[in-house]
Amino acid sequence: MKFLAKNRHTVQRLGFSGITLMAVVTVLPIVGTILFILFKGGSAISVEFLTGFPHDGMRAGGILPAIIGTLYLTIGTAIFSVPLGIAAAIYLSEYAKDNQWTRLIRIAIINLAGIPSVVYGLFGLGLFVLFLQFGTSILAASLTLSIMTLPVIISTSEEALRAVPQAFRTVSISLGATRWQTISRIILKEALPGILTGVILGLERAAGETAPILFTGAAFFLPRLPQSPFDATMALPYHLFVISTQVPEMPIQIQYGTALVLLVFVLTMNVIATVIRSRARARRQW
Repeated sequence: MKFLAKNRHTVQRLGFSGITLMAVVTVLPIVGTILFILFKGGSAISVEFLTGFPHDGMRAGGILPAIIGTLYLTIGTAIFSVPLGIAAAIYLSEYAKDNQWTRLIRIAIINLAGIPSVVYGLFGLGLFVLFLQFGTSILAASLTLSIMTLPVIISTSEEALRAVPQAFRTVSISLGATRWQTISRIILKEALPGILTGVILGLERAAGETAPILFTGAAFFLPRLPQSPFDATMALPYHLFVISTQVPEMPIQIQYGTALVLLVFVLTMNVIATVIRSRARARRQW
């Protein structure tokens, strides 16, 4: 018996060691990449770089139009995708019956999440830019990015809603609350951490995508900031692609500086979501 117990402990330690090693092997390249971009691009970061307009064929100046454009696209994506995605998740989780139709819808959502982003870009070009005649604009790009992020938001929000114990629903309805009152005042509040995770994952992907906005809303260079949703805009992912592949004799520090700003933009969204999620979990009652 002692021999078997000793073997079990040995296998357990080996298993934990293997998991730790895999975690380190996974994390180290990510940390190394971030540090490398920080080292290469840190020297380019300045007030002029963050608040100025590019000039001299984009070989000098700042990236303010790309920063503002990325912010506009992210906000536009959130406006269209977050309410629709959460509403769809509420319907699938709380109202829809578990039948062949709803199972087919869930399979379709999962499949949509795996479609390459360039396909979404071509779809947005055909529907929003050409058919609806929005032109190459912030509106067309935001709608395209919204369709691309919806599967992630719907799937994660539905799982978060399903994770709330059924007892919350039973007690609320037994006390006289309607189903919608139960969902809006209790279930959504308790599922908020998981919903935020899905929303931020979707918006982070939208903020870093190049292919969809390439066809629908991104401009090579603009000497001014966009004035309306029907204007084209510069964006950090596309700007980084342009200065890395299309501009000869481009200073390397500007390329890495742009990559660093995009990285900070995405990580800031993640940090904000993490803080909100942590506070919501601290107040959770289960």
